[in-house]
Amino acid sequence: MASGLDIQAQLTITINGDEVQLAASGAYLIVGVASQRVLDRLTSGPPKTLDAPPRSPGPKIDPLQQLHDLAQRLGLVLELRVDGKTYVTFGKGRRPDITFRAVLGKIGSFFRGD
Repeated sequence: MASGLDIQAQLTITINGDEVQLAASGAYLIVGVASQRVLDRLTSGPPKTLDAPPRSPGPKIDPLQQLHDLAQRLGLVLELRVDGKTYVTFGKGRRPDITFRAVLGKIGSFFRGD
């Protein structure tokens, strides 16, 4: 069995008019989005309905840590870029490497009304 994946790819996906770019070389993948607004829209999940039953509180699961662990198991490094700048890196180190720019972007998105 191979020790890791070796990928060569370039892909542009359009979701509701917003482009998401994926580039990969070897075991390094880069996912790029145009802005914090686009990232917020993509990660917000499906629209909430008023008649949906409430979710029961389950064990706390950190989705970022899960993605990081998966990248490490596959031998990949996944870098998320927003507006051309590194936002978070998965697969290197013990925890996801979240940049200060990501923290400021997320805080700023709370004050914007889209």
